[in-house]
Amino acid sequence: MDSDKQIEELLQRYWRCQTSADEDARLRAFFAGGDVPAHLCRCKEWFDYADRQRREGLGADFDARILALVGEEAPVVKARRITLAARFAPLLKAVAVVAVVVGLGGVVQRSFFGGVPEVAATDTIGRQISAPSVALSGTSPDGTVEKEKQKLDSLKGMGKPVEPFIQH
Repeated sequence: MDSDKQIEELLQRYWRCQTSADEDARLRAFFAGGDVPAHLCRCKEWFDYADRQRREGLGADFDARILALVGEEAPVVKARRITLAARFAPLLKAVAVVAVVVGLGGVVQRSFFGGVPEVAATDTIGRQISAPSVALSGTSPDGTVEKEKQKLDSLKGMGKPVEPFIQH
């Protein structure tokens, strides 16, 4: 049998987590015996509890036992799978909205200026722009040609013309 002094030294090292597996087994064997000094009874309770827990383990019904102690039912997990199409659905909706807005913008622009041949001119992209043309020499009943002439005249006084980037 180990002396009380050696057991107390082992206990000090045990509480500091400095013992080996053999020394832990030696302490468990000492406290499993019946003759433990009175001042080490608290340690005996600890080792008895640890042995009971080691033998019992968690078990298959661990979750049910803990939830029964807490007083709740087992939680219901409502997980669902999200497909790739479902992940990109908001992005596709946004793209569709932008396409509709751009498409309607072109239709509205053509509908406002489509009936006025003096004002409507199409550039290379297909947009309608206001540009000087031979048609501006006449007059129209609603006065749009006169307004366009006023705009062109106001632009003539805007400083000197822009020089080309490449000089020959």
